Amino acid sequence: MKGILGKKVGMTQVFTKDGKLIPVTVIEVEPNVVTQIKTSEKDGYDAVQLGTMTVKEKSSNKAKIGHAKKANTAPKRFLKELRGVNVNDYALGQEIKADIFKEGEIVDVSGISKGKGYQGVIKRWNQSRGPMGHGSQYHRGVGSLGTLLPMHVLKGKKMPGHMGSENVTIQNLEVVSVDLENNVILVKGNVPGPKKSLVMIKTSVKKGNEVNEAVELVSYDSVKEEVKEEVASEEPVEEETKEENVGE
Repeated sequence: MKGILGKKVGMTQVFTKDGKLIPVTVIEVEPNVVTQIKTSEKDGYDAVQLGTMTVKEKSSNKAKIGHAKKANTAPKRFLKELRGVNVNDYALGQEIKADIFKEGEIVDVSGISKGKGYQGVIKRWNQSRGPMGHGSQYHRGVGSLGTLLPMHVLKGKKMPGHMGSENVTIQNLEVVSVDLENNVILVKGNVPGPKKSLVMIKTSVKKGNEVNEAVELVSYDSVKEEVKEEVASEEPVEEETKEENVGE
């Protein structure tokens, strides 16, 4: 198990050299720092705490500054634990970069989903509505709340309430590209959460260390160079000048 914290930038699309379009989510991954290592002997479980997004000391407090100094780093805005790892493979203050994953790896991405406020049962639980016409007087209601026998609302009844803003994990997503220069990972498909939200990329629980064959993407720089070469190879066409005869 391995993982890294990142920030969801948004979605875009890339093209393979075969002409296929792949929708991807752009995740900005600043170098993560191992701020704490927890062991089963001392803490009761094995885990690694990762920190990302440096903040100024004046915007932090003494507790956070002291915690970060143990790892010889600056205070971090976000701290999150990653369980199920081999703690012997990590060291306090170690930096984890985007190249921890490679193209074709299968990963799970976790984040806080978009909040949608207070919603009814049709939107929240995908229930069907009543007839909209003929004076039914029942359109988007919650339906029967309790049966005759218990004469009270059964536990677990799906009702209106707050929707979204909960921890969601999308499984079995494929890493399409890893750009270490720009600290960016492209993941095929969509991931939970709004733009600029924190997400966790980790090894797939179901697929394990399975790696698909990496696809070759079209680079815009290479396309520009090919166009320039084609233009340069074309010979300039000489325009024929026509002489006008002027009468005396």
